[in-house]
Amino acid sequence: MSILITGGTKGIGLEVARGFATPGKPVFLNYHGDDAAAEAARDELAGTGAEVTLIKADAGTPDGCAEIAQAVRARTDRLEQVVHCAVDAYATPALEAEPHRFARAALTNGASILFLVQAVLDLMDRGSTVFFLTSRGGRIVVENYAAIGAGKAMAECLVRYLATELAPRGIRINCIAPSIVETDAVRALFGEKVPALMQHSAEANPSGRAVQPRDYTALMRFLASPEAEYVTGQIVFVNGGANLSA
Repeated sequence: MSILITGGTKGIGLEVARGFATPGKPVFLNYHGDDAAAEAARDELAGTGAEVTLIKADAGTPDGCAEIAQAVRARTDRLEQVVHCAVDAYATPALEAEPHRFARAALTNGASILFLVQAVLDLMDRGSTVFFLTSRGGRIVVENYAAIGAGKAMAECLVRYLATELAPRGIRINCIAPSIVETDAVRALFGEKVPALMQHSAEANPSGRAVQPRDYTALMRFLASPEAEYVTGQIVFVNGGANLSA
């Protein structure tokens, strides 16, 4: 299937690309700054037979999303799937946040899902699916996570509004919330605490292990399929039950 993934050259975005790359089908990987990681991702996925295109642009702004859409239109007239993984990992408590920096992060982590959907809307039609990658930090307080958590909460709200407006077009949009995954964003937020944090997450999980990429990519494949055509505007946690108890 043709797929666009913002933040698609690293972390969860790259895992989603690995899970959906199909021989002969377009895969558009958006990234912001790390050219070496982007080229490595392109070379890896090209080995699957997918037609991989890198798009360097800021997915957190309206202009950047328009640039992404223009690059996609140059190669295809239809997107079957759009996955928004881009994140601005500005680590800060709320009261200590620099206002302009916080506003920029909140724009990327929150409102940009609207900018992206608006920009690629003409490329989607009945059966197309949009995913937003969210986290529990949009609902509970996580240390130094204010700029991301507030943005995620905004995006989750926007997804509900978008779901009702996209439904008549036969386009669905849902939020996927995996448990913690060791990514560049997580390392930026938690630094040297990450190894202990990852170990604790796995040991404390009711299911007895950490999340694996197949856990969320399998769910996304189902939600992108015709069998899930009546599921939209939802937030699905993929965390082995970790959010169900104090």
